[in-house]
Amino acid sequence: MSAEKQPYLLIVEDDRALQKQLRWAFDQYETITADDRESALVQMRRYQPPVITMDLGLPPDPDSVSEGFKLLDEILSTAPDTKIIVLTGQNDRANALRAVALGAYDFFAKPFEVEMLGLTLQRAYRLHELQQELRRLQAMQQPDFLSGLITRDPDLLRVCRTIERVAVTDATVLLLGESGTGKELLARGVHDLSPRSRERFIAINCAAIPDNLLESELFGYERGAFTGAAKTTIGKIETANKGTLMLDEIGDLPHALQAKLLRFLQERVIERIGGRQEIPVNVRIVCATHQDLKSLINDGRFREDLYYRLAEIVVTIPPLRARSGDAVLLAHAFVRRFAEEQNRGGLSLREDALHAIEAHKWPGNVRELENCIKRAVIMADGNQITAADLGLASGPGNEKAVLDLRHARDDAERRVIITALARADGNVVKAAELLGVSRPTLYDMMHRFGLK
Repeated sequence: MSAEKQPYLLIVEDDRALQKQLRWAFDQYETITADDRESALVQMRRYQPPVITMDLGLPPDPDSVSEGFKLLDEILSTAPDTKIIVLTGQNDRANALRAVALGAYDFFAKPFEVEMLGLTLQRAYRLHELQQELRRLQAMQQPDFLSGLITRDPDLLRVCRTIERVAVTDATVLLLGESGTGKELLARGVHDLSPRSRERFIAINCAAIPDNLLESELFGYERGAFTGAAKTTIGKIETANKGTLMLDEIGDLPHALQAKLLRFLQERVIERIGGRQEIPVNVRIVCATHQDLKSLINDGRFREDLYYRLAEIVVTIPPLRARSGDAVLLAHAFVRRFAEEQNRGGLSLREDALHAIEAHKWPGNVRELENCIKRAVIMADGNQITAADLGLASGPGNEKAVLDLRHARDDAERRVIITALARADGNVVKAAELLGVSRPTLYDMMHRFGLK
């Protein structure tokens, strides 16, 4: 904590005298104050303080702790690394312990010793600093499990963080997304990050195997179970024992097999076709589909009880057309990869090809883009791939507007201001608080964008 840049300390306290005392006692920090939940949230958005001291009894009902706990929950849900030190009354230890259980860093009973609170503040700032440094180091050392996934899209990055969190558990994961969005890649990520990573990852496509063969593929069969069963053969579920089984296109699983799969998920035992012995299997199940399973349930084509067994964790993968900028990012990577494979070093995408890629909707998602680039690398005559090589229209002609950062920023600001004004029902003061700016600043921005 250098003297050049003092860290922010938010003091949430409706007692103005205590506010003043705390500001005076901790002048080594850039102190900001709030006396109720709403103003505290405004200050949070504006300054993002790493440490907060907070009274649980806040207006409009300072004798109750409901506002304080509501604020605690809202802060930790939006900024979970924030260190909150709760200040309570002498006889309020139970609520203080409850606050710590919910995520508060520490608590002090009033009246408190300023020196002890100061030491706690120092430790809180240091812990926050270490956590931020750890996050930076982790960001620099991205895990290899998603090395094949290239994105800068916030929604897909959130999907990746979800995969990281659920992988260490044994929960059944259901991956939803259009064909070509990378469902198998993420399923392998679940396996590679899990404690089962040293065991086998088995994938089976339920839509690619005829119905009459799928049961034997999944559950195996005993010798003589049917004509041609010359020897006992174990199925994919048993093969994946101690590892992970991916059931791709689970929406195409025949109705008769759905009941058998449900029994396995409930009992964790299987019976091979023609067998009488129950065989225990310890396997992690990851499912994927491009279909709307709830619609299939309504149509009577998918069992509702099976759905809720499979949908312990549901992860929805955004399509490529919804991932702003990712199509071009992926295209550059594919060009480098296929140019190397085809011994065509120095190949690049021409400007019209970039605009064509941005304009195309990519119904086949990443798989379609990959095939498109591979074909273009093979067919391109010169050192640059054109829109014609891609077989795509050249896209919008106003290329300068696409890269006009000022226009993009102004458009984004205008949309956010309109949203804030709508949410505040036209009240400029409330809208300014929502946006974390002063009222004169908001008036200036409204005038600039011609908003009334």
